[in-house]
Amino acid sequence: MGTQNRVGSKRLVVGAHYGLGDWLAQRVTAIVVAVYTLVLLVLFFGAHSFSYEGWASIFAMQWMKLATFVALLSLFYHAYVGVRDIWMDYVKPVGLRLFLTVLTVLWLIGCAGYAAQILWRV
Repeated sequence: MGTQNRVGSKRLVVGAHYGLGDWLAQRVTAIVVAVYTLVLLVLFFGAHSFSYEGWASIFAMQWMKLATFVALLSLFYHAYVGVRDIWMDYVKPVGLRLFLTVLTVLWLIGCAGYAAQILWRV
């Protein structure tokens, strides 16, 4: 009976073990999005024309399209980790949780595809 309830350094740890990796992923993706936002603001306020042409000229550069896509992928992964944690914390039926997680992943993949289509259309 005493071996079932382990306490201290020899206790039985259960769970998904996402902790540190997801915490770090949330911080790194937030930094990527913050740096991208600063770059975008500098380019936007440094532009000579506050029109569609001026805005489109910012995204005409290939490096800006790539930076935007990287920032969007970071945003999507950031959202995935957050929403997955919500499903894990508040949705108790395993089947429903799995369904919502798969739905979330499919939605975010669709958003990434749509973002790529928009970016490389400009």
